[in-house]
Amino acid sequence: MGGMLWLIVLLPLMGAAVNGFFGKNLPKPAVYAVALGSTGLSFALAVLAFMELVAMPADARVVNNVIYDWITAGDLNVAVNFLLDPLSGLWMLVVTGVGFLIHVYSVGYMSHDRTFWKFFSYLNLFMFSMLMLVLGGNFLLMFIGWEGVGLCSYLLIGYDYHRTAAAVAGKKAFVMNRIGDFGFILAIMLIFVVFGTLDYHGVFSQAHEKLVAGGTVVTAITLLLFLGATGKSAQIPLYTWLPDAMEGPTPVSALIHAATMVTAGVYMLCRTSILFNMAPFTMTVVAVIGCATAVFAATIGLFQKDIKRVLAYSTVSQLGYMFMACGVGAYVAAAFHVMTHAFFKACLFLGSGSVIHSMGGEQNMEKMGALKKHMPQTYWTFLISTLAIAGIFPFAGFFSKDEILAETFGSGHTALWVIATVAAGVTAFYMFRAVFLTFHGKSRVDHEVEHHLHESPYVMTLPLIILAFLATVGGFLGIPIIEGANVLHNFLGPVFAQGAEHAAEHGGGHSLELELGLMGLSLGVAITGIALAYYFFLKNPAAAERMQKSYQGIHTLVFNKYYIDELYDWLFTRPIVRASREILHKIVDVQIIDGLVNGVASFFMGLSSVARRLQSGLIRDYALTMAVAFVLLAGFYLWGGR
Repeated sequence: MGGMLWLIVLLPLMGAAVNGFFGKNLPKPAVYAVALGSTGLSFALAVLAFMELVAMPADARVVNNVIYDWITAGDLNVAVNFLLDPLSGLWMLVVTGVGFLIHVYSVGYMSHDRTFWKFFSYLNLFMFSMLMLVLGGNFLLMFIGWEGVGLCSYLLIGYDYHRTAAAVAGKKAFVMNRIGDFGFILAIMLIFVVFGTLDYHGVFSQAHEKLVAGGTVVTAITLLLFLGATGKSAQIPLYTWLPDAMEGPTPVSALIHAATMVTAGVYMLCRTSILFNMAPFTMTVVAVIGCATAVFAATIGLFQKDIKRVLAYSTVSQLGYMFMACGVGAYVAAAFHVMTHAFFKACLFLGSGSVIHSMGGEQNMEKMGALKKHMPQTYWTFLISTLAIAGIFPFAGFFSKDEILAETFGSGHTALWVIATVAAGVTAFYMFRAVFLTFHGKSRVDHEVEHHLHESPYVMTLPLIILAFLATVGGFLGIPIIEGANVLHNFLGPVFAQGAEHAAEHGGGHSLELELGLMGLSLGVAITGIALAYYFFLKNPAAAERMQKSYQGIHTLVFNKYYIDELYDWLFTRPIVRASREILHKIVDVQIIDGLVNGVASFFMGLSSVARRLQSGLIRDYALTMAVAFVLLAGFYLWGGR
């Protein structure tokens, strides 16, 4: 099955092509069959390939499937090859498995869409791009997948392009990702200059030979790689596109936030961990920015009213945890949280879509309430996933988030651990705020909408049930206390051998008593956050209103997302637009380019006006010209003869 990796990648592309070219003329069942069949078969093949990988000896779990030589130009030799190892295998299962469930959910959610065939074509293309990114065996194939998910995000976020907000959000995502992608391109160029190859094995095997630990070159490469990751995975300062991505249909939000695009940056850091471990300054930058993003986005989520935007900021915050883990050398913990986050965040987004579907498109939580009795399956799956993201034992998020916090503390980054722990409490608070405002308390649903409240169809609730189950049991793959019971760490450990060395150098590792104490503390912080949310939004809502009035300035600042979008608009967007109009358009375009072109035209027009006078059409003028020419020629020869 290792030789069939190309088929796992190609199947979603085939589905995208069939529905893209012919879907408009196909009946709905055929479109669904193509979209779900291609992704479902890709998932089945991925499971088989993963099982074969697991069956291999632990130190030999690498399959390199070379398809053909792609680019050969001078010293540049790039093959189309697909790499399957524990790291890419984990991401492959997440992308195909969670992605397939989102496709199934979309059958119900998009059933009334007029261009459903185009939507499923875009979804399939998204899957292909992410699989190319994950399974590609060199930096160039990764970059193709990297750009592919960027394109698909533009297409899907702006899917309802007739709405201005959706079109603007799609462009915003595309442009902001180009900023990060510029850094990634420079990093790839620098890698080729240093190593003479773009193949992972060729680069990583020469890393210690050609790079100096802590040197300028490795620091430059890793900082440029990290710049690319900040764009794709929405870290400070390139995070503002992700909340606006909520303008796309809800299945798109789930696919972007859980299974595909935003985890690309974390995958890239994990894949290039050998390089990052040699750049301590970059590691510190990654850890600090990840921690800052975690707490910054969490605070913004406190006061958001749109249920999808609450989830969007929680995604930005959880991605911050993953980056912080990478920054302290805890790559396994970062990958673990990627997996658990995919389960509970996909469930949360699809659950919010179920609520929005029942509410006739309403997304404001202040216009919801008491939906539990109308949507029991959505409620329980949403609640389970909220318990998981809040870090409540024994749900999946408890294990993965606790491992990140423990590794951060054990590596000596005490300040980061304190901030991240506070962010965990804030997360528990605002996520249960969303649960209480949406499903509990008094109904605030409009009278006309209330008559139409209903549970979503089975095709939408079944993926929720499966994801909620995974969010419940998925954490047991990483049990930290029992010796040898951390299955995921045992599986991924060989990939991050250098990461383990880095952790050891920085004080990684801690006693059982300390680990139990940290687990108890993080659990206590999460429970405190939930208790506060219960008090303010169920038991005594008036207290929340009084506090909001008492701290109106802070509330306004945070509710408006610290005015970061406005700041970016003032610092960058307006000056660029103004410079484009006043300099590029009026001077460069109109005066220089148009002036040059028009000047050439004017010159030849003047020349032709002179030439026109020689073509009068009168025979006497032509005869006179011939006579004058004859006299001049005769004079020339006579004079020349002398």
